[in-house]
Amino acid sequence: MNKNKLELLAPDQALPGRDEVMPVHNQHYVNNRQIKGPFPGSMQQVVFGLGCFWGAERLFWQLPGVYVTAVGYAGGVTKNPSYNEACSGLTGHAEVVQVVFDPAEISFNELLKIFWESHDPTQGMGQGNDRGTQYRSVIFTDDEDQLKVALLSRAVYQEQLDGHGGDSITTQIGEAPVFYYAEQDHQQYLAKNPGGYCGLRGTGVRYVI
Repeated sequence: MNKNKLELLAPDQALPGRDEVMPVHNQHYVNNRQIKGPFPGSMQQVVFGLGCFWGAERLFWQLPGVYVTAVGYAGGVTKNPSYNEACSGLTGHAEVVQVVFDPAEISFNELLKIFWESHDPTQGMGQGNDRGTQYRSVIFTDDEDQLKVALLSRAVYQEQLDGHGGDSITTQIGEAPVFYYAEQDHQQYLAKNPGGYCGLRGTGVRYVI
């Protein structure tokens, strides 16, 4: 176990992982669409991390214009990690949700609004009582255009937080690394377990586009 799970490890300290991919059913529990694709050519993708991925995924699959979602691990070193490995702090990955959406029905900026308002992006390595590098706030974009919009949105939301005496945003933003699907039990977890844990809490400050 990582003695200090609030700090990212150097790459040479991470678990090596494995070549075998995580076995998951290629079907969304709620809308029955394929979670691993192929997706219609008009769709776009983005990966968000905003704490525990159970509640984060439910937040996005309910939105009109979101085609499908899946939970997984991204932003770290370990290849094909398990949930326990990600939670150990020895992989560098964040718990994330992959969002496939139709830009004709919901814009990237509308997704960013949900992202910023649904968690506290100033908490560093954690969300609420959930502490650890796997719970950090991240946006992993699919292309340069998304990256520019995401970076601008962070600056905009920082100004809005400043106006309410908020802290500095710690959200990591960058182009998408490899997305590793999480175990089947975690996919659409709160649809399978409606009374399950969800620790999502926003700051109360609106993101005004």
